[in-house]
Amino acid sequence: MTNLSGGTIGPGAAIPPDDTSRKLTLADPDDPKARHISVAGGTYTILLSGEETGGRYSLIDMLVPPGGGPPPHRHDFEEMFTILAGEIELTFRGEAHRASAGSTVNIPANAPHAFKNKSDKPARLLCMCTPPGQEEFFMAVGDPVDSRTAAPPKLSPAEQAERIQRAKSLAARYRTELLV
Repeated sequence: MTNLSGGTIGPGAAIPPDDTSRKLTLADPDDPKARHISVAGGTYTILLSGEETGGRYSLIDMLVPPGGGPPPHRHDFEEMFTILAGEIELTFRGEAHRASAGSTVNIPANAPHAFKNKSDKPARLLCMCTPPGQEEFFMAVGDPVDSRTAAPPKLSPAEQAERIQRAKSLAARYRTELLV
């Protein structure tokens, strides 16, 4: 078996040398320079991009208001959520599950899923995608906002329809299929 650095992995395999071209990343979700994007009714903050992790994963801080969450979709990469605050209802292969603060949920690659915040309080999730790319999709289809806690922009019905069409037209490029 081969690791992401091209070295052999397994019992007794040597650990590759340190790649000193890679730098430490310290991500603060409230950093004014962080990339904050309004997507699917929520505000998503890109904590770590694939570029910053050597193509290994991305990490996104999601603030999902009551009623927020993405439509049914699937993609060819793993997606893991850790719920930091609040609760979501996750639909996985047509079956509903509740996940609340402290829970971690892993969505296998290619499985249809969606989630919604059905409570009356915001939910906060950390989302890891491996390999990365989902953060780039969010940047391509979402609307920039000023901070992690900024409310999503109020979009007219025409603007909402344009965002949905944009997401549908770009989804395949980012290894995603919208099931709506």
